[in-house]
Amino acid sequence: MKPTRCAAAVAAALAVLALVPASATAAPDVSAVPAGFAPASTSWTGPEHGFVLGYTDCGEPGWCPVLLETTDGGAHWRRLGAPPMSLPDNHNHVRLVAASAQHLYVTDGSRILATRDGGRHWFTVLVAGGGQRYVSALAETGGRIFAVVTSNSYGNTTSVYSGLAGAPVLAPLPGFEVTGGITYGDLATEGGLQIALGADYRTEEYWTSRDGVVFTPASPPCPSGTTASLGGVRSGQVIALCSSSPGSPQPGSSERRMWRAPRLGATFSGTADAPAVGITQGFSAATADTATVAAEGGGGGFLHHTTDGGRTWTTTVLSDRGVGLSDLAFVGDGVGVVVDGLPDAESGSAVYRTTDTGRTWVELSFS
Repeated sequence: MKPTRCAAAVAAALAVLALVPASATAAPDVSAVPAGFAPASTSWTGPEHGFVLGYTDCGEPGWCPVLLETTDGGAHWRRLGAPPMSLPDNHNHVRLVAASAQHLYVTDGSRILATRDGGRHWFTVLVAGGGQRYVSALAETGGRIFAVVTSNSYGNTTSVYSGLAGAPVLAPLPGFEVTGGITYGDLATEGGLQIALGADYRTEEYWTSRDGVVFTPASPPCPSGTTASLGGVRSGQVIALCSSSPGSPQPGSSERRMWRAPRLGATFSGTADAPAVGITQGFSAATADTATVAAEGGGGGFLHHTTDGGRTWTTTVLSDRGVGLSDLAFVGDGVGVVVDGLPDAESGSAVYRTTDTGRTWVELSFS
């Protein structure tokens, strides 16, 4: 699902439009966390320093965004200037990406907003081209932004867009594109940039880069019939999860297996099957041997966990919200986070945190 290439003149015009701030000055509000705060997304720059974007029901105009920051692992929170990003009516996941304490991004799939000063000012980052598109992954590394974008304007196409950090417009990376009935992709930046794009669970393209400028094609992490969730590089091991199409082998399940390579660009090999319960929602590795899969199905949220490189697995039933799990990530020293639910869902939402590489999870308090 991918946009058409745009001419230089169009890109220049978009750049002018993007220079108009999305919000003039979003002054930080250091008052207490507002009543009824419901988290939508979380992103951390380290075990103790993290951000949570959420919403409160403020009547008219509806759900109002709230951005929080912690520097002590969630024991205390302070408010920052929130991005002017509404909670979508279509329940798209509003995702927060913290590249550093000052450089933050927010996307609802349709728009990208960014700040370079910790939330004091927000501006729009445009994706060059036209048509209906969805931003499924976003990251900053090596002074550049990378976004996986899907478009169905002219068939289903997924491609990668990039630009210098702070740039108002992202342009397509030539050659980073797949087309098919169903297309998808993923990014990972831990230990080197990795990009995987796939179509119809049959074809997959995969590249690695040390600097975000020069890319090397490599054999894909996953075998035909599966799609890759990239887990980054841990202790020299390149980690990926290979999942079947949702609903296989039965509704509410996905066949999945952890695959690893000894270095970037090397051949991947798989381990034993992980539990198939739930549709894959996320994947992250805490170490070369310890990883967690977030899955949702049958009205429950599940965290499948391995401590031996995927040979054996245990499962934690996180909650019965049954709406969705997002933003699963390990951020160092055995600390990981995940968001459960949606702010406007009847069952609400919560952020869970682990300090023991995923064995146990505790809900963070915002009161």
